[in-house]
Amino acid sequence: MSEFLAVGEAIHRLEQQEASASEVVRLRFFAGLSIEETAAVLNSSPRTPARDWAYARAWLFRTMGEPGD
Repeated sequence: MSEFLAVGEAIHRLEQQEASASEVVRLRFFAGLSIEETAAVLNSSPRTPARDWAYARAWLFRTMGEPGD
């Protein structure tokens, strides 16, 4: 359960820095949407959520560290 809370806190911190990337994370991670579906929800081209997704994943991995750290 603590890992789930850590993910939620990290997404909240991401939202403060890059709101669009955190929205993409919520749609992809929690709603299970594809890049194309996320783009449709956000009314954008697929390139925009793909770029935000790549940024958010790197940011979250760096922020949360490697598993077991």
